[in-house]
Amino acid sequence: MQEPSTPWEVAHMDWVTSLPPGGDKSYNACLVIVDIYSKTPISLPCHEDVTAMDTELLIWNRVISNTGLFKNIISDRDPKFTSVLWKNLQTLLGTKLSFSTAYHPQADGLSERMIQTLEDMIRRFSYETSIHASTGKTPAILEKGWNPKLPADTLKKDLVDIHPTSSSFKLLLDKLRHHANQSINDAFEYAKQRWVKSHKTPEFKVGDLILVSTLNFNNIKGPKIVKDSFSGQFIIKALHGTNAVQVQLSGELENKHPAFPASLVKNCTSSDKESFPLRNGTPLEVPPLDQSEEKKVLKVLKERRLRGKNEIEY
Repeated sequence: MQEPSTPWEVAHMDWVTSLPPGGDKSYNACLVIVDIYSKTPISLPCHEDVTAMDTELLIWNRVISNTGLFKNIISDRDPKFTSVLWKNLQTLLGTKLSFSTAYHPQADGLSERMIQTLEDMIRRFSYETSIHASTGKTPAILEKGWNPKLPADTLKKDLVDIHPTSSSFKLLLDKLRHHANQSINDAFEYAKQRWVKSHKTPEFKVGDLILVSTLNFNNIKGPKIVKDSFSGQFIIKALHGTNAVQVQLSGELENKHPAFPASLVKNCTSSDKESFPLRNGTPLEVPPLDQSEEKKVLKVLKERRLRGKNEIEY
């Protein structure tokens, strides 16, 4: 991932859906955009059925007018972000699109984590500032003696002079951004060292036989407890850098997206015939049941019903 050097150079985008309708227009979804540099989030209320054009207009009117054009947008493979219209619009604007592979939260984890944080903050703030019928007061004022300040409260007081043209403001902003740059570089370096220390990326090449993890597949038949951890063999058709591969799927996985992160695949190695001469891949034949010595029950001596079960034990 590209390390940003200024705010709103690289942004994460993701959707929050299935929200309770709210506002005059009964919005039930939210587009969350997070700046990687400053970690500043922008939440845009909308409807779940918005199109790619609606999304572009929403971003153009509400975000780009304040932040400027993005150099890179990181998102999942939502149909709105993978549509031809969206890709063509971003190409015209000079914005690079980066898509995360399925079940690989490291790629767009910032927006996912920000969504969780925003949801938790909204729930807690809404609860603590709501008047309860039994007490007639909010939990915040009963516990702390005061309510958290709302945006409307700032209109009641004179604002402090922090005009962006003042020299003190510029010095403060330069100092803060220098500190942010250093912190971002340190965080990237620390994360890189931890990843390199605890992970070894396997080397794949086109044509290799691999096994694919079934951890995130719910359409495979049979009980989960006896489901194979990996499925295969599959042939690698293409490589996407060193962290993702594209395979030719078949069988129950034929309709799945063919690109997988390297963390969810592994090389398929055949058994050593000298060490395991009996491991030929064919199931053992079960001998037929000998019915010549079939036993007959002469008499039932005692029986009891198992507690809590509709079964009888003899």
